[in-house]
Amino acid sequence: MVELIITEKPAQAEKIALALANGKPKRKKTNSVNYYELKYKGKKIIVGCAVGHLYGLKKTKLAKGYPTFEVEWMPKHEIDKNSEFTKKYLDVLKDLAKKADKFTVATDYDREGSVIGYNIVRFVCGKKDARRMKFSTLTKDELIEAYEGANKHLEFSQIHAGETRHYLDWYYGINISNALMNAIKHATNRFRIMSTGRVQGPTLKLIVKKEEAIKKFKPTKYWEINLSGTVRKTKIFAKYKKGKILKKDIVNKVLKNTIKKPAKIIDLKKRKTKVQPPIPFDLTTLQTESYKVFKISPKETSQIAQKLYTSGMISYPRTSSQKLPKSIGYKKILKKLSKQKNISPICDKILAQKNAKPKEGKKSDPAHPAIYPTGEFSKLSGRNLKLYSLIVRRFLAVFGDVAEKESTVVTLDVNNEKFSFSGSRILKKGWYEYYKYALTKEIFLPMLEKGDEVKNLKINSDEKETQPPARYNQASIIKEMEDLNLGTKATRALILDALYQRKYIDGVRLEATALGMKLIQTLDKYSPEIIDEKLTKSFEEDMDKIREGKKKQKTVITAAKKVLITILKKFKENESKIGKKLLKATEGEDIFGTCPNCKKGSLGLRRGKFGPFIACDQYEKGCKTTIGLPKGVFLKPAKEICEKCKFPLGLIIRKARQPQKLCLNKDCSTKKPKQKPKSKKCQKCEEGKLIIRKSVYGSFYACDRFPKCRYIFNPGKKK
Repeated sequence: MVELIITEKPAQAEKIALALANGKPKRKKTNSVNYYELKYKGKKIIVGCAVGHLYGLKKTKLAKGYPTFEVEWMPKHEIDKNSEFTKKYLDVLKDLAKKADKFTVATDYDREGSVIGYNIVRFVCGKKDARRMKFSTLTKDELIEAYEGANKHLEFSQIHAGETRHYLDWYYGINISNALMNAIKHATNRFRIMSTGRVQGPTLKLIVKKEEAIKKFKPTKYWEINLSGTVRKTKIFAKYKKGKILKKDIVNKVLKNTIKKPAKIIDLKKRKTKVQPPIPFDLTTLQTESYKVFKISPKETSQIAQKLYTSGMISYPRTSSQKLPKSIGYKKILKKLSKQKNISPICDKILAQKNAKPKEGKKSDPAHPAIYPTGEFSKLSGRNLKLYSLIVRRFLAVFGDVAEKESTVVTLDVNNEKFSFSGSRILKKGWYEYYKYALTKEIFLPMLEKGDEVKNLKINSDEKETQPPARYNQASIIKEMEDLNLGTKATRALILDALYQRKYIDGVRLEATALGMKLIQTLDKYSPEIIDEKLTKSFEEDMDKIREGKKKQKTVITAAKKVLITILKKFKENESKIGKKLLKATEGEDIFGTCPNCKKGSLGLRRGKFGPFIACDQYEKGCKTTIGLPKGVFLKPAKEICEKCKFPLGLIIRKARQPQKLCLNKDCSTKKPKQKPKSKKCQKCEEGKLIIRKSVYGSFYACDRFPKCRYIFNPGKKK
């Protein structure tokens, strides 16, 4: 009897193997992929890993037009060239599955992890079901407990909810993007790359509506009257109690009435308030707090948190929960954390409390608790350390005492004109002592009494203008998306990143570009359902109901198809108008620069039988300049020229990667291989010869037996 445990990432496979083998598993390697063999209580176990999704949805029929719903699950390396690295992990799992007769899924316990595990079970292992491990940390004790208490069956309601998300995202993303590009092509006979999605559209709409409000905003002039001076040798600054004044003559009247008049304190009001401890982090609050404190983007926060999780230092980060159940073992975690010198006194203080309980929020997650540190620690630096410290301090703060603050509001009278100023101080630090990121600035006031007079008195006015609405930042848009139920905790940062890459938004303060604004304005006029946040929210609620067992997957998918068919029918009726509007918005977006060969034409993006390519617009006058493009990428003009060959530069945009500037000239000297292979004989098949091939990315050595042998000698890496 051999059992195969399937994990989502290599680091998780190693952690599980180390836990079950008590630190002594046999590590083996096939095609640079690690897997582990061990014995646990007499059982022979193999631990293998995926590397995220090994399967994705692909269109099964080359249907023209839209909508199309013919899709099936296929290996990712057969769908996308950028996912070719997943093939070796899939091949290793196929070999390991042949050796096993029992299977356990140990992928992340959420919808995405459930889909990843299920696809491997059915497509690789040839099974309909498997055991399921559930854990929130990669600590030894929890992994052993998760293995021994594994469920006998997969959680199919969670799997179906995750699958439904993939189907709906594919249906809406592909069909609406195709509709946008077809609209331009049919209306103008031009090709433009355009895209949007089920969540991207409504999110962009939020940013565009904010931008429209800013552009429509007309500032109004107003005045503020300020008072400064000293009371009991302390400088004070007070404001006119009536606030903003819209008429200059009223300002002049107040100034005239107070000139050379004494200012005295006529009222002092003190108020004590209790400040409750903060609640534990879920992913969204972690992202917003990280941005607020360190200016770390939501996407990077998610990436760092995932690294901390796989290294065993924090619990699973992609959670919606704000609750910390007793089962996580507060005391055990605090004792481990107390070994860290900088927080040892705080841990000891909490441990000394009787029945210490965490402050919790309202939200819960059926899969995982709130984010918390495990007590395990290894050396960290930079942003990794900052985020870890934030998580640890927040965990400690939820056990803290209620803090107390005292605020004092002082009212001054100057010839019957009232001014006020305030001060505040912390009476009891409570949880503030544990969470340094929340300490507010104290404004200390002397011991004041009614009748105290202001000396060195000055009263003046400031002319100001009302300000437009503030743009979203990366944290506030993520919070808004959560409030509107757009996307999931795991996808919101990626959706925001996609809007940047598509050039629909720009800047730290999210500003909709001309392209982004025109796209939303056009859709809002002719097909508003595409960007309706209520529709997207209803789909999210349906997927929650699938997970809860209250709705069937087939029912939700069928209903979503009907809605999309109706939307696209209306879209087709306005296709010509939409196409013309979008073409104006994208004018110049596909022009890369002057043709370096004929020096007269412009290089622009074209669409051919085999996909997009770049060509000179002087083709009919004899210029045959064409440049092939790789599949699976978006290409935008970089508006720059290569210093070496004077060809235009393009901006390659690939999923989940940073945009990359690339010279469009295959023969550019910057693309020649910098290394030569030691032998011209193919190192993989040992039958073919290595020859130089060219692509838009540069020259490289490849086996001449392609596609039978796919060996590539990458000059940037050692082989």
